[in-house]
Amino acid sequence: MEPAPFDMDVEDLARLRATGSPHRVLDVREPWETEICGLPDALLIPLGMLPGRLSEVPDDVPVIVLCHHGARSARAVGLLRSRGFDGAVNLKGGIDAWATRIDTTMARYD
Repeated sequence: MEPAPFDMDVEDLARLRATGSPHRVLDVREPWETEICGLPDALLIPLGMLPGRLSEVPDDVPVIVLCHHGARSARAVGLLRSRGFDGAVNLKGGIDAWATRIDTTMARYD
């Protein structure tokens, strides 16, 4: 089986969520950021804590990783894939892209 694409657009995640396709969202932002906005069912593990908390990341469904704009989540996907999580995918544009293109009522921050 070939690995999942490295990146996913927010529109693709919205379709996944709408259809109920199995997946898990992993939010690697800091707690203060997730207090401003986030996806309600996301697993919250800040990037700096991820190496020590890999056992919490599911390996039986695709894991969509997000951060603010996509840079930290890309690093997280690299880490996850190096540890065997071939279904880990970076959410391109992060929660900011989600807030501007999918849920325009969501709070945004700099």
